[in-house]
Amino acid sequence: MPYAVRARRAVQETVSGLPREFWWLWTSTLVNRLGAFVATFMALYLTLDRGYSATYAGLVAALHGLGGVVSSLGGGVMADRLGRRPTLLIAQASTAVSVALLGFVRDPVAIAGVAFLVGAASNASRPAVQAMMADIVRPQDRIRAFSLNYWAINLGFAVSSVAAGFIAEASYAAGFLIEAGMTMVCAIVVFLKLPESKPAEAASTTARDDSVSLGTVLRDGRFMSVVGLSFLVALIFQQGSVGLPVAMGEAGFTPAEYGMAIAVNGVLIVVLQIPVTRFIEHLDPRRLLVVSSVLAGYGFGLTAFAGSVGVIALTVCVWTLAEIVNAPTQTGLVVRLSPLHGRGRYQGMYTMSWSVAALVAPLLSGVVIDRLGARWLWGLCAVVGTVAGLGYGVLMRRLPDEGAAVVEPDLGVRSQPEVGAG
Repeated sequence: MPYAVRARRAVQETVSGLPREFWWLWTSTLVNRLGAFVATFMALYLTLDRGYSATYAGLVAALHGLGGVVSSLGGGVMADRLGRRPTLLIAQASTAVSVALLGFVRDPVAIAGVAFLVGAASNASRPAVQAMMADIVRPQDRIRAFSLNYWAINLGFAVSSVAAGFIAEASYAAGFLIEAGMTMVCAIVVFLKLPESKPAEAASTTARDDSVSLGTVLRDGRFMSVVGLSFLVALIFQQGSVGLPVAMGEAGFTPAEYGMAIAVNGVLIVVLQIPVTRFIEHLDPRRLLVVSSVLAGYGFGLTAFAGSVGVIALTVCVWTLAEIVNAPTQTGLVVRLSPLHGRGRYQGMYTMSWSVAALVAPLLSGVVIDRLGARWLWGLCAVVGTVAGLGYGVLMRRLPDEGAAVVEPDLGVRSQPEVGAG
């Protein structure tokens, strides 16, 4: 009984204090990820159902990722100029239409083009979601809010991955239409339940929407260094889906054994994300980023010594813990380094670092495994994680406090009040 009371109290403390608008945004995220079928079965759809080669399927996947790279910055600019709510509406409605269209086009050039549009539309909403959360959630609650959102993403993806297999067996077209329908539901939720949260402009000309440009972001040396470190960390985490299956296949493991090993990642995130966040939310983010970067690198590095599925699953546990700590802490750091009226652009640049890593990681891991062997790949992961950890330690020595004044490059200093969703 005491355990049940403690558990109930822990849940209440985890979800309490967050505004209603956050929960509508959280619900939209969950519904969106529950319907994310296309990314799961796209390769099977193109090779088995449409009869295209694996090379063509890889090209389509690359174009989908390229669309995400392009829209990361575009979505950030839209979030600052048009507002968070219009950007979400446009991005989600465009995603719904393009996903539905992808299920019906047959020409290979048309499929590739529409896949690019799907990647661009689906990724354009991410900077707006993160900027809106920063707008509506108190500084002391942001790590918890970002963790809950990350938890929803992984819970939705875990469920949709299982459902995608059954749906694909019945009808690939149904999968496209279901994802399009659920994405449109997200757009409707945004339209009906989420008011605009973009901070109101001040009377002075220094607070105009165009006062923070992409050039401002690029000139922000410390932030761009963080983006570079984020790219390095993203390269490491991408190996769970690109380097690990290839290495396990060459070592004689079956696809089913890889599936069992990587399933540990999703299960641990769903089970541990919330309790781990309760433990870390008031800890120094600098130490968390240093530790999580090193832990990610050496978690993958230990794979070089894994000779069984069980040991590989243990290495997955190590780098999954790093992922649980890194994801919300990193997103919260981006908010702390972003000027009030540039949150969309800053989040867009941060999102782009992950999109670029998703393009580079498959090429990098393939070249390293083919020319040097998988052990070199895992050793490089350890080196990259160490470099990223050292980088965070050096760059974050003068990290601004939550809610403190934020220096906008070339614009001076102004206070950063918290703005609600109204």
